[in-house]
Amino acid sequence: MPSQKLSLQQKLLQKLSPQQIQVIKLLEIPTVQLEQRIKKELEENPVLEIPGEESDDISDNNDTVDEESSETDKNDGDEFSVDDYVDSDDTPAYKVSFGNYSGDDKHQEIPFSTGTSFREFLFEQVSLSSLDERQKKLAEYLIGNIDDDGYIRRNLSSISDDMIFHLNMEVKEEELEEVLKVIQSFDPAGVGARSLKECLIIQIRRKKEIKSVLLAIKILEDSFEDFTKKHYDKILRKYDITHEKLKAAIDEILKLNPCPGGSCSNPMIKTNQVIVPDFILEDNDGELELSLNQKNVPELRMSKHYLDMIKIYSKNKKDISKRQKDALVFVKQKVYSAKWFIDAIRQRQETLLKTMTEIIRFQKEYFQEGDEGKLRPMILKDIAIRTDLDISTISRVSNSKYIQTNFGIFPLKYFFSEGMHKDSGEEVSTREIKKILQECIDSEDKQKPMTDDKLVQVLKKKSYSIARRTIAKYREQLGIPVARMRKKL
Repeated sequence: MPSQKLSLQQKLLQKLSPQQIQVIKLLEIPTVQLEQRIKKELEENPVLEIPGEESDDISDNNDTVDEESSETDKNDGDEFSVDDYVDSDDTPAYKVSFGNYSGDDKHQEIPFSTGTSFREFLFEQVSLSSLDERQKKLAEYLIGNIDDDGYIRRNLSSISDDMIFHLNMEVKEEELEEVLKVIQSFDPAGVGARSLKECLIIQIRRKKEIKSVLLAIKILEDSFEDFTKKHYDKILRKYDITHEKLKAAIDEILKLNPCPGGSCSNPMIKTNQVIVPDFILEDNDGELELSLNQKNVPELRMSKHYLDMIKIYSKNKKDISKRQKDALVFVKQKVYSAKWFIDAIRQRQETLLKTMTEIIRFQKEYFQEGDEGKLRPMILKDIAIRTDLDISTISRVSNSKYIQTNFGIFPLKYFFSEGMHKDSGEEVSTREIKKILQECIDSEDKQKPMTDDKLVQVLKKKSYSIARRTIAKYREQLGIPVARMRKKL
């Protein structure tokens, strides 16, 4: 039998404290989410409060505590120490404020009215249709399978199988097809289509039957692949038409909506993102002044009532009941939690300001003039060295944060870019190269767009020696398609 031995072993382990974890989490979130996080903490921790607002979570022992307060304060022999979370001031107030808003500003949540959702709009049209009760039930089930773009991506046989299990209805595909045709006659035009081709055909058939529309229908029905790949020469030969007639037909197709579901007002899907800047940069006579946008972020402090409760109970530990002891333990835990949270917010704000200040110093010429050409190559490591912070911290600060300047609102990631050297040896930002690439493509002949190889030659003439694969990478990052897909008639 193997012998067992006991031994002592020392290990070095790096663990994050609860406060460090809290700071990291708060550092990642933008201002809008910070407001919600503070609201949640105020709801969960009665010790936290906003100055000027009295806490509703006061225990039944308030009168007793207040009565005992005057007597216990006289007892100078008992020592009481809660230095970790009690301010030396009689009115402790751990406040988090940067004073960039006046006392007249109000914290308001503006309500918004919701309109009819996309599916509700379709259900209304079902109720107004000439379908019988069974068909209406089928129509409602089909509408439930329409995605947010307005398409039915599933085949009708699968939907038919689902209806057997979910509704105990045996429905043939032909019956579903008949009801689907009715749905495809609803507004918005193109809804209920099973493919892009079908969606465009449904829409264009509602147009007035002029020559360009009739040609467009033929192209969509019989030459859809050639149209999507922009093989216009094949279409010209197939239909023996002129460039002008083809252009007129293509123009009719380009007016159609490939995502009919997105054309409806759907309050549940907000396509327009409201950006709330985390930083505000103002230029006062050449002096750049940076501040945090804390307009709707309330000040925080720890409730004096609960701090006094700890002081009173701690001085009379022998005389308090078990219930009061439990209350004391609970309140102490909440005090520590409140202190950690307030310190975490303060540390978050200090880190944000420290990081953004160094970004502004690094890109000072850009922030003074707003000229994109003045942006210097800058990576996370550059700011990490300047701030003496970890690269991961800089990454968290720059993620999902925005700054408001005199020339627009920008994400912090906008100011980070790698560098390249021109033939002259001058280091330039890749952002500048992308800007030049965009300008070259914008000014090209759309009937003969430049290939990536041609773009390499154009940039080389401007002293930028860049490989073709790099051009392709930058073009894709800019959302620019290949030359063939940029071709126009």
